[in-house]
Amino acid sequence: MARKSYQEKLAELREDVLYMSEVVLERLRMGLDALEQKDEELAHEVITGDSEVNQMYLGLEQDCVELLALQQPVASDLRFIAASFKIITDLERIGDLAVNLGEYTLEAERDLFPDVDVQEMGSLTLEMVDDAMGAYNTEDVDACRELADRDDDLDHFAERASEIVVRDLIERELDSPQEIEYLLQDVSRLLLTIRDLERVGDHAVNIAARTLYMVENDDELIY
Repeated sequence: MARKSYQEKLAELREDVLYMSEVVLERLRMGLDALEQKDEELAHEVITGDSEVNQMYLGLEQDCVELLALQQPVASDLRFIAASFKIITDLERIGDLAVNLGEYTLEAERDLFPDVDVQEMGSLTLEMVDDAMGAYNTEDVDACRELADRDDDLDHFAERASEIVVRDLIERELDSPQEIEYLLQDVSRLLLTIRDLERVGDHAVNIAARTLYMVENDDELIY
């Protein structure tokens, strides 16, 4: 393969990874909207759309393998391909977490915890993933390091939200076993939502970590 063609393939890989991130971010937005609006049609759209994300992942995985096989990459190109492969894995998993939000929407009947702002937490995670992909695109190492600090803030947000739910559960007065059962289902679903959004933030940091390694051969955020 001619060197020029090889460089074009590398550029195409970057563009395709960025496009996959746009699709995944849109799925995550849709999942959050479905949850907020209790929109079952939108929830089903998020769930059924997961196959598209999976197909993108498999196609890009094959592209990475072919790029490695067609020509022995120099060190910087090798790090770029390896980082891109790891990043599409994180994006695919974010897509799975968006599907979870769709499934929680179909299960939810009531909103009993108004003090827990799931949408604010969702907005934070959307921004983190978007910024992580921007850093990948522009090779912005400062943005990569800054994202790790923001993840600490997200973790504190998730911890406070979980504490609110547990405290509310303890303080509630329940009159019947059926009411207890419904409440426990709501609590479980909300805690899972908080956990999943926290995991989206973790995947954003993973993307930043791989980008930092790609650009500077620096693994400080990986371990």
